[in-house]
Amino acid sequence: MPDVTFYVLASDAESQRLLFVCRLIEKAYRSGSYCYVLTANDAQAERLDDLLWTFRAGSFIPHQRYEGELPAVDNVILIGSLEPPARWQKVIVNLSGQGPQQIDQAERILEILDDNPEIKAEGRMRYRRYQQSGIAVVTHKV
Repeated sequence: MPDVTFYVLASDAESQRLLFVCRLIEKAYRSGSYCYVLTANDAQAERLDDLLWTFRAGSFIPHQRYEGELPAVDNVILIGSLEPPARWQKVIVNLSGQGPQQIDQAERILEILDDNPEIKAEGRMRYRRYQQSGIAVVTHKV
């Protein structure tokens, strides 16, 4: 069973949520984890892809969009709205409303919520799903 952590942001701005995700991705990358970022849609994946190049001066995080074709190298962060490929199921950062389908394949799932009522409602549903699966969930208010 994966470790599941919810991060609940005080802001309801999508830009703040994506900046927080950039910092999480950077932390994961520096610790040697190559995560998959599950986005709500292709437009959100594109915004995050662009933001990872500019969110912090001097920061470099190897990443690319995932649209069904595996990258040539393993040591890259993948971003997409499709289910994560096998080698990127270890750490999943979830921005989608549904969450990953294969939760038993993950070691860690990081759920990022903000103060948007729709996003919070979807997060509550995933929280219950995890609990019903017997997974202990940790929540951090940011």
